[in-house]
Amino acid sequence: MINLDYASHTPASEAVLEEFCRVERECAGNALSAHGLGRAAHAELTRATEGIASLLNVKPQEIIYTSGASEANNMAIKGIANAYAHMGKHILSSCLEHPSVSGTLTYLAEKGWEIELLKIQPNGKIDTTHLKSAIRPDTVLICTNAVDSELGAIQDFVFLTKSGQALQTCHMSGLFPLLHVDYAQAMGKVNLPLPGDFSTLCFSPHKFYGLGGFGVLVKREGVVLEPLIHGGTSSAQTLYRAGTPSPAHAAACYTALKIALADREKNLKTVQELREYVIKKLPDTVKINSPPDGSPYILNLSTDNIKGREMQSKLNDRGIAISVKSACSTDNAPSRPVFAITGEKKRALNSWRLSFSHLTKKQELDVFISEICYNADIKHQ
Repeated sequence: MINLDYASHTPASEAVLEEFCRVERECAGNALSAHGLGRAAHAELTRATEGIASLLNVKPQEIIYTSGASEANNMAIKGIANAYAHMGKHILSSCLEHPSVSGTLTYLAEKGWEIELLKIQPNGKIDTTHLKSAIRPDTVLICTNAVDSELGAIQDFVFLTKSGQALQTCHMSGLFPLLHVDYAQAMGKVNLPLPGDFSTLCFSPHKFYGLGGFGVLVKREGVVLEPLIHGGTSSAQTLYRAGTPSPAHAAACYTALKIALADREKNLKTVQELREYVIKKLPDTVKINSPPDGSPYILNLSTDNIKGREMQSKLNDRGIAISVKSACSTDNAPSRPVFAITGEKKRALNSWRLSFSHLTKKQELDVFISEICYNADIKHQ
């Protein structure tokens, strides 16, 4: 099957699989145990954690391992909300967020929190003028992604950082907000520096050829979280998440991150060429929703006469995998990001997403284009 849904998941590389198996075979102990086997596992965990921290230019003690970016988003947002509720109950976010963020914010709204969504500009970026005017003394948290998973819009952290610098006075006076960044679609793909003012930031290696079922939450020193999972402390890695840490998963994540960052520019150039190749061959009946300066890994499209789910089904029957919105989104609802930038509900309902990889071949794209032009009921007019 032709895979054009790499934003949902990427296949683990051989180097990642080999590293996971190596550590899993060599480290038979629990990293929390005080005996020799436990100390050996602890050493591998420490090595991987220090390596990841070095690549991210953060401190090892700021790394928290989770089961994925969805858990990390929940952990950061709920943890901050519960820890700082006495400072205020106002959170700023946008309609661009992954369901693990928007769903968490819906949960908090039901618990009495005020969730305010920021305006989105036609280019998919947060309206920073609205952001600055929306901040209040009781604003505890700002939640944003680095790259939107549906449109591929890249947020302008230059402006967000300026906003953050302007807020240092608020921090000094005991007020907030903190900044949580969902970095899942950016890490190892686009050349976007980590925003200097973030409080928490998360990603998952299965988005860049690592293993699924594993995630990383970076929590800056001084930021307090109420734990999401109770039942003991994993003192070998963090006090904020109970459970037995996995040295093999940590080592595999470190390997995937090293490779992704080392190959980022080369892979980015390849994917940019693939995206341009598709755009040039699309029929006139296909509308492009993604901004021109967005991540080349993601291309969001719409057609006038077929819903996104129907398009996905048609192409699946022909051996081509595409996505409608995020893989974690609710079915049969219009895309909120597409509606936000176009104002067209039908266009949002008819939207679907291609996502590329450096592994994608032009021959595969030719098959896709052929199906779109001649077999998917959207021929040239």
